[in-house]
Amino acid sequence: MEKINAVITGVGGYVPDYVLTNDEISKMVDTNDEWIMTRIGVRERRILNEEGLGTSYMARKACRQLMQKTGANPDDIDLVIVATTTADYHFPSTASILCDKLGLKNAFAFDLQAACSGFLFAIETAANYIRSGRYKKVILVGADKMSSMVDYTERATCPIFGDGAAAFMMEPTTEELGVMDSLLRTDGKGLPFLHMKAGGSVCPPSYFTVDNHMHYIYQEGRTVFKYAVSNMSDSCAAIAERNGLNKDNINWVIPHQANMRIIDAVAHRLELPIEKVLINIDRYGNTSAGTLPLCIWDYEDKLKKGDNLIFTAFGAGFTWGAVYVKWGYDGKKE
Repeated sequence: MEKINAVITGVGGYVPDYVLTNDEISKMVDTNDEWIMTRIGVRERRILNEEGLGTSYMARKACRQLMQKTGANPDDIDLVIVATTTADYHFPSTASILCDKLGLKNAFAFDLQAACSGFLFAIETAANYIRSGRYKKVILVGADKMSSMVDYTERATCPIFGDGAAAFMMEPTTEELGVMDSLLRTDGKGLPFLHMKAGGSVCPPSYFTVDNHMHYIYQEGRTVFKYAVSNMSDSCAAIAERNGLNKDNINWVIPHQANMRIIDAVAHRLELPIEKVLINIDRYGNTSAGTLPLCIWDYEDKLKKGDNLIFTAFGAGFTWGAVYVKWGYDGKKE
């Protein structure tokens, strides 16, 4: 029996229309464009500001585009995985809402929560469902409405984040393409440095938690930065060495778009020119689980069948890792 692997066969994406610029943020908090660009690298970010719309709205837009581009029949979708930290509700899952909105009658669906590493973890999760031989078409979504938990009076964190969603179609192949290898890790020691203080079962919502701004992202930036640089760099180097990859045969690195200085450090560790790194942090900011697929959505036309790609991310928990993908199709349409 031929070995089954999981290959990405299409990508769709969506970002909201509203653009929040650095100039606008400088009117909210004591900051300016130069400070934000120097320390983070974000020039603008997209914000889903229409009342009553959540993460599932952006995910639905991305999935509809994906299904249209790939010609997928809704009845043929076997599984939907949504990587998100900003689910529409505590329950039911955002993935279940997607099944209803997209008319998927034969799929099962669930959310995967690993913060900014969510989509990275979901790639390997989806690949293993396909490798089992029982699932033929899997939709994999990375989507976050980060503006829903950003404190726009906190100058250190509010310039970082934006909203967006993108989705992959993953299918079986017997070619030497698709998800080739992964190195994924979680150590748990990151809790004090990056979390939301209230809203969970340890500290449920109350007047006190709302009055004390406990439902927003809390981050100790310097500590998170240090761990992100070392862990993303180490995991990329390890996956490259394990698979005989180097600066000459790596075509693209797709890093989590959290901070331009982190991205530079990862490229430096792999001795790669920055031209081989997919970057859109300047336009979208950090969309958490959305950053990796949004990069592919943005740069799809640059990708060629057989290209060697390394995806890497770092998130709260701490969670991190790298996934080696051999790209499955020519992105540029003639």
